[in-house]
Amino acid sequence: MLKNYLKIAWRNLKKNRLYAFINIIGLTTGIVSCLLIGVYIKHELNYDRFNQNADKIVRVTMDYNFGGESQKVAVTGAKVGPQFKREFPQVIDFVRFFKKTRIVGYKNQLFEEKNFLYAEPSLFEIFSFKLLNGAPATALNSNDKIVISQTAAQKYFGSEDPMGKILKVGEKSFMVSAIAADAPSNSQIRFDFIVPFNVLDAAKQEAYDNANFITYLLLKSKEDIEPLQKQITAYMQKVDRDELKVTGSQHLTFNIEPLASVHLHSNLPDGLEPNGSIIYIYILVVVAVLILIIAGVNYVNLSIAQSAGRGAEIGIRKVLGAAKQQLFKQFIGESMLVAAIAVLFAIALSFVLLPFFNQISGQQFQFTSLLDPIILICLAILGIVIGFLAGAYPALLLSNIKLAKILKSGFSFTSGQGVRHSLIIFQFVISIFLVITTVVILQQLSYIRNKDLGYNKSNVVVLPVDYRMLPQVDAIKKVVSNIPGVEGVAAANNEPVDVKWGDAIRTADGKRLTVNALPMDEDFIKTMQLKIVAGTDFNHTDLLQMNTANNYKNYRYSFMLNESAARALGWTPEQAVGKEISKNFPGRIKAVVKDFNFKSFHDAIGPLLIFLDHDQTQAMFVRVSGNNTPAALQAIQKLWKDRVPYRPFEYRFLDEDYDALYRGEQRTAGVFTTFSALAILLACLGLFAVTAYAVLQRTKEIGIRKVLGANISTIIMLISKDFLWMVMVAAVISSPIAWYMSHIWLQDFAYRISIHWWIFIAAGAASLIVAWITVGIQALKAALMNPVKSLRSE
Repeated sequence: MLKNYLKIAWRNLKKNRLYAFINIIGLTTGIVSCLLIGVYIKHELNYDRFNQNADKIVRVTMDYNFGGESQKVAVTGAKVGPQFKREFPQVIDFVRFFKKTRIVGYKNQLFEEKNFLYAEPSLFEIFSFKLLNGAPATALNSNDKIVISQTAAQKYFGSEDPMGKILKVGEKSFMVSAIAADAPSNSQIRFDFIVPFNVLDAAKQEAYDNANFITYLLLKSKEDIEPLQKQITAYMQKVDRDELKVTGSQHLTFNIEPLASVHLHSNLPDGLEPNGSIIYIYILVVVAVLILIIAGVNYVNLSIAQSAGRGAEIGIRKVLGAAKQQLFKQFIGESMLVAAIAVLFAIALSFVLLPFFNQISGQQFQFTSLLDPIILICLAILGIVIGFLAGAYPALLLSNIKLAKILKSGFSFTSGQGVRHSLIIFQFVISIFLVITTVVILQQLSYIRNKDLGYNKSNVVVLPVDYRMLPQVDAIKKVVSNIPGVEGVAAANNEPVDVKWGDAIRTADGKRLTVNALPMDEDFIKTMQLKIVAGTDFNHTDLLQMNTANNYKNYRYSFMLNESAARALGWTPEQAVGKEISKNFPGRIKAVVKDFNFKSFHDAIGPLLIFLDHDQTQAMFVRVSGNNTPAALQAIQKLWKDRVPYRPFEYRFLDEDYDALYRGEQRTAGVFTTFSALAILLACLGLFAVTAYAVLQRTKEIGIRKVLGANISTIIMLISKDFLWMVMVAAVISSPIAWYMSHIWLQDFAYRISIHWWIFIAAGAASLIVAWITVGIQALKAALMNPVKSLRSE
């Protein structure tokens, strides 16, 4: 019996090749979307769960207020880990990390390495990073040892055995003591090099407020997390306030986050890597489900349209004694066969599309990800569910048709017209919703790219600076400034796109304010084209005030504030100029700069302190004209090789670093754009099905109208008007839903666009045009049909 059902199903697919093709393509598209999105979601939800102790590891974060608004960051002071281990019995061990770009050398090779970590030996006891060579207990047990990743071993040593080899990091030498397997892509701790934490000067003194380190704790049990948080809060209230450097209502305390929740549920800055967002996971789930629903709705509509020509077959089967259950099984079997073919095609197509999906998702999934047993099992279940649910409605209709009705008036599904129209409306509600939200996301990204930030980020080359270069920075700047095409050269501790330095200042009357801080040189303001609203720019005289003689007895800073900092201290820009404030050392406010975005648009502009300090330089900024950038870069590279031979010439553009802040939003836009196009395509396939069915049902009517003199345009309008109203209804339904969801998404930005009314009109109009073309093709085909042929066959 089963063999007979399969044979009939296959013959039916061959007979109706067009409908079968559209059916399979629609379901394949929906399943591919779910498969690829499923791979991404599984990857994100399993972040850090490869660690055997994942449920017992927590990250410590800092919550502080030195005046102004409270700040929460992912970094802590060096004292937190060891002190918490001493104080709380729930803490088995701790590990502190410090991530820094370093120059690593071997023989004649020099590379700038970004994944360079300082960490305690306990790293390999707490986390489940696999060592391919070397022992966890001895890998970092002395200050001259270094652990390298498998990728780094291949990069530096090729086929040589790296064990025992010497690598130069700056001016220090380290012996390779272990080789670690590359960290999984869904690990927040990724490294190519690890050296002992004790190498750092900061490790030699414990303090709560030198917040530069990422601290993790290993607890005895996951049940200890909540009680430990309460104990930490109570303990920090007892710590001497002089040690915490807080007064009055100011505070400094610490919180803990479960390791497995950090990536998707924490939005704190300064972690080891940028976090994801559980919101984007929810969005992707919704998109995948909506695409799959559209594909399923298509299948229902296409099956109904296709079944219009199966009246004779059903009648003969009923005459020969076929029961309703047998007919139902046959049609469900056909649906299952189509779903099975679609699943196989989806797997094959996923392999082809995986590189493109990697591009829009920002991941590097391997083909083996598609063959994960869990993914394949879910895919099989999905195919069965789709096959049954999508085929159930047509199967019920077909199996319940009365024999007398078929023999008397032929076969039709006029009673199901409302259901089919509702399904079409539902499809276009989803499609227009995705189109509107995509346009809003793209507009917000355009706003971010084009908004005046308060400085000019275009044509600025960023060159990293290390401590060995500091004595040469001024000399290098002078030579670089003479290169043709260079318009300005400056140095600073950090890029203005994302200022991370947190600090506090105190006024002469004792008021304290938490600020972000940006140390810079006297050329930074004019090179970055920041706007001074009161006061004057830094100059060489300000630099001479920074007298380090007599143990810094006469050391004085020169400060600038942004407008927000002046306002927080109760001053106008003009009042702020000349005021005395202190940051460890006293100084005078020389100017107030216009507020500029020194963090992402997710954060409102807060108080910023700008101060003159050459010793904190970590980057040079070279503004080029843009007319001949390659020639300028080539000249800078030549100079670099002459003046800084111990480090490779590495550079980046400031606007690229700015764009990197919004990588998550860019990926979301890519996903929405791709799947919005798919949704429209699938919705049009569904509309094609219903139109084809309507034309088939009205063949005689169209023939009679043509005989009576109806022209082609009249026939096209007759058929089109019955369907285009559904798209308009869908636009009306989807618009408020899309507005609400877009509004919620935009709330995550401190600076955002307004949602314009024309977006909804344009999305509805675009969908209407696409739908009209889809319907028009079928309507034109019907209008051009020979009425003699249609009436004779009818």
